[in-house]
Amino acid sequence: MGAMLSSLFVIVFFAGLVVAAEVGSGEGGGSGGESGENPVKKELPEPDRDGTFALEKALDERRSRRSFSGEPLSLSQAGQLLWAAQGISDERRGYRTAPSAGATFPLDVYLVAGDVDELAPAIYKYEPSEHAVTPVVPGDQRSDLRTAALGQDSVGAAPAAIVITGTYARTTQRYGERGEMYTHMEAGHAGQNIYLQATALGLGTVAIGAFVDDSVSSLLRLSGDEKPLYIYPVGHQ
Repeated sequence: MGAMLSSLFVIVFFAGLVVAAEVGSGEGGGSGGESGENPVKKELPEPDRDGTFALEKALDERRSRRSFSGEPLSLSQAGQLLWAAQGISDERRGYRTAPSAGATFPLDVYLVAGDVDELAPAIYKYEPSEHAVTPVVPGDQRSDLRTAALGQDSVGAAPAAIVITGTYARTTQRYGERGEMYTHMEAGHAGQNIYLQATALGLGTVAIGAFVDDSVSSLLRLSGDEKPLYIYPVGHQ
């Protein structure tokens, strides 16, 4: 009986090692990607509020881009895009770069970073009041996001993707059911800001609305009333 128990212990022990190895080797796993860095909350470089690229030129040149070079994004480029989407443009009143119905601000913005200089691969949540990003899920999650986006190659090929989410209750508590439509309108405002800012930075992006909602929500660890609305892969051409 003692020999049988010892053998059983060895089998269970090695089975546990195999399972642990398989979990730790997943594409979306890890704690910071190939660099070995652990994702931490990081302040972003101060956004440029007085650029020289003309708005009219950005409007004229804005196009959807679905292919990207292998060049990483800089931290300042990532921060500038996040600021354009939902950054603070009026410190005293807390107003943001995109208009919001009743200043209810139902949107949140996430950065799915795979190849961004000075930033460990991870999913980060943008904190507008601090102009900083806070890690939500460690590791390079671009492959899983691509799968959730029905296998669209641009999502996996871009060095990073911006995901816009909406929490309807922030706006419906003031405007009733119509607040849901206002949230969708606001996502469009923020998305156009991303397009124009990417163009001004010499980058490309594309608005993606085709994805499995539950899969994106699970990947970003969303809860409650928060829903994914848009994915914007972004990178160099």
